[in-house]
Amino acid sequence: MRKTRALKLVTLFALISLLSVYGGTAGGSPTKPPDRGNVNGTLEIGQLAPQTGQLSNIVQSLTTPVTMAIGDINAAGGVLGKPVTYTLADDGTDPTVASQSLDRLLNSDKVDAIMGPASSGTMLGILDKVRSAGVLTCSGSTTSPALTKAKSGGYFIRTAPPDTLQGQALAELVIKDGHSKVGILVRNDAYGVGFGKALDKALKQGGAKVVANVAYDANATNFDADVQKVADKKPDAVIVIGFNDDGSKVVKTMIGKNLAPSQVAVYTADGMQSSRFGPTVDPSNPAVVAGMKGTAPAFEPGGVQSDFPARFKATGIDPIFSAYYYDCMILTALATEKVKSEDSAKIRKAFAANTRGKEPCTTFADCKALLDQRKTIHYEGASSTFKNFNKFGTFQPAAGVYDVWSYDSSAKISTQPQSDQIRIG
Repeated sequence: MRKTRALKLVTLFALISLLSVYGGTAGGSPTKPPDRGNVNGTLEIGQLAPQTGQLSNIVQSLTTPVTMAIGDINAAGGVLGKPVTYTLADDGTDPTVASQSLDRLLNSDKVDAIMGPASSGTMLGILDKVRSAGVLTCSGSTTSPALTKAKSGGYFIRTAPPDTLQGQALAELVIKDGHSKVGILVRNDAYGVGFGKALDKALKQGGAKVVANVAYDANATNFDADVQKVADKKPDAVIVIGFNDDGSKVVKTMIGKNLAPSQVAVYTADGMQSSRFGPTVDPSNPAVVAGMKGTAPAFEPGGVQSDFPARFKATGIDPIFSAYYYDCMILTALATEKVKSEDSAKIRKAFAANTRGKEPCTTFADCKALLDQRKTIHYEGASSTFKNFNKFGTFQPAAGVYDVWSYDSSAKISTQPQSDQIRIG
């Protein structure tokens, strides 16, 4: 059994909130959560992040924006005038590990709300426990379409758009590049299969032929048979939807079957976007991935007014989903300020309400000042460029902006200019 690693930080000035939501968004009926003795006027935040597992290579991309948001909130006087505790626990990129960590966050640390987890499969695996506990989870990286209809009882919110939108964006890129005979390889889980379905539909609607759509076991030790099914169809482009570890093994297998990025157009998405990807595929020759191309929810969508992207770039950390976690934190803090309580039953509607009010604002300090004047606000965040925070519904955006990126000759991520971003919605 893996042990949960936890790191607790107590901030110096004030408060941030990622609170429990109460209600029936994303399906399910509201139920009264158990009294955990945590509603005491002080907000205690937990984060489930992949300190271990297949997404551990991007853990800093997900945790650093949360602590940066806390710093911004504290500098503006905090929330409800009290300091916040922040507890980081491992989600392991695995529902079993995440469930054990969730138990500790709920029962020992008595957190009021949770940032994360990182992956859609992990979220789906702990959703029943989240719902029964009545604790809000706000994730900036769980993008599976399966979560759109999942019965969360209102306790699941995400700021990153669902992959029904990114599927359209990636298909648009592939077709625009002139490809019409496409093979698809996806990891066989909620993330991969959901993305694959969206890709298949969008590619066909765009006039391309999908010659193979193969779901592989991400925990397998050999991917020869899966890759061969695609290779046999002689595609002019291959799309691989996976994570760093399994995706690197699939690409390595493709290289051995004459489907290297130097031989055929290879595309992917955010799950395989990492400065460590090339060295994972081939430690002796990371440049073997040069030319691979993909999409990802935009780190800095064109038109964004926030200064967060510039400040985050200075950290040198890969900006994968970072803006979406920053916005998760800020929006939850603003919801807490709006209702003047960490009661999850009151927080749920306030979260979305702050994306569609009358007064625009781009920072926590400015938004809080407007709320103090009893004005309604629409927060224009680090990831938001469409109206009403990317056409935010009850618990998720209905629009998204996607970066176009590739691996260069040094296996480093090269992101194309904002003018090349793909807008969906």
